[in-house]
Amino acid sequence: MSNTQKTPIVSKSILVPFILITSLFALWGIANDLTNPMVSAFKKVMPELSNTEASLVQFAFYFGYFFMALPAALFIRKYSYKSGIIVGLSLYAIGAFLFFPAAQFETFTFFLISLWIMTCGLAFLETTSNPLILALGAKETATQRLNLAQAFNPLGSLTGMVVAQVFIIDALRSDDYSAEAYQALSSQELAVIRENDLGIISVPYIALGVLVLIIMAAIIMVKFPKVEGQTKIALSATFKKLAKNKTYLMGVVAQIFYVGAQIMCWTFIFQYVDNLNAALPVAEHLTATWFNVAAMLLFLSGRWLGTLLMKRINPSKLLLIFGIGGVITTAITVFIGGHIGLYSLVGTSVFMSIMFPTIYGIALNNMGDEAKIGSAGLVMAIVGGAFLPVIQGRILDIGGSGFNDAKILGYIPEINFSFILPLICLAVVAIFGFKTMKHENA
Repeated sequence: MSNTQKTPIVSKSILVPFILITSLFALWGIANDLTNPMVSAFKKVMPELSNTEASLVQFAFYFGYFFMALPAALFIRKYSYKSGIIVGLSLYAIGAFLFFPAAQFETFTFFLISLWIMTCGLAFLETTSNPLILALGAKETATQRLNLAQAFNPLGSLTGMVVAQVFIIDALRSDDYSAEAYQALSSQELAVIRENDLGIISVPYIALGVLVLIIMAAIIMVKFPKVEGQTKIALSATFKKLAKNKTYLMGVVAQIFYVGAQIMCWTFIFQYVDNLNAALPVAEHLTATWFNVAAMLLFLSGRWLGTLLMKRINPSKLLLIFGIGGVITTAITVFIGGHIGLYSLVGTSVFMSIMFPTIYGIALNNMGDEAKIGSAGLVMAIVGGAFLPVIQGRILDIGGSGFNDAKILGYIPEINFSFILPLICLAVVAIFGFKTMKHENA
């Protein structure tokens, strides 16, 4: 333990590159949480969409990770981490700028394609940045260093949430009408509102594209340290080593379920709040975004706390404890519901806070050159955020397009019951923590 405390998490000699790479963690946080409310936003602007169809926003966004992660790993294996970052930022900017023609064509599919291209860029960034942060320093502080860098991701997420609420959700004209009043408008009035609202949705993404280009210019000008210390092994040998690494394979599975849990909790909190609002006077209506902001502040606090706790508690053991905590809070959301269920859903973010970087660090521990390809597998695992929200959307469609059309077990609204999926996912993460803790102890 004393060696870990004496070894700096980040050396002064690489501080500037570390800060620039860490800014990328905030950058994809903005994209993630600017996009989460879009499931609800597109459903309001295009009421003809079912809950399942609206959830395709998350499918398009997170499927890009699965599609591009391995090509990104092969690219940085052949070239360099810096080249991978530049390609990722280029794709990110292109996808963001495509929101302008998507709004002009007023086509939901075009928006989905734009999101997918953005995420292909994010796949490059995550496949590159995570192993690069692990490599920038001593092995014994690698997981702490990644948790430190990942702690800036929620700052970007908070920015994305606030931008989504203030510049999109609050500005949508379609949100000023009840479902019945909106349907009663003339086709000409509907066309004007749709054109306005789709334009509103596109503006923050275009601004984000400009920010991405500015950061890319800064990265191009800065010299990155070389971290190619290990001898390269053949690609076939890399895949064989990874296939035999049980901890790595379990880590990929755990990451799939963790990302699914995170996206479901942060996406469907909007539907949960809408369902609560249906039984409240208009003057007492809740704003889902501010609960999501509270969740993100707890997530940020949990990640900083987790980074400190890892100086004294084994990462696998901490992952087990946090996994159990997440199972308990989501169980309250499912079976108790109401305002208590909402507060518990917000509190789940504390327990999710350390999961992504800790799973990542445990799975890639003691790897050499194969970490680049191994990183791709863990980034591809983000596909859990593509498929699992769609399944949750299907649960919401059991009784109809509303959120309380059917009662599960006679008393649980569909929206509450749908959070059984995050509960199961967080249980899988807890099991991963338990198994790796036992392995390390052995």
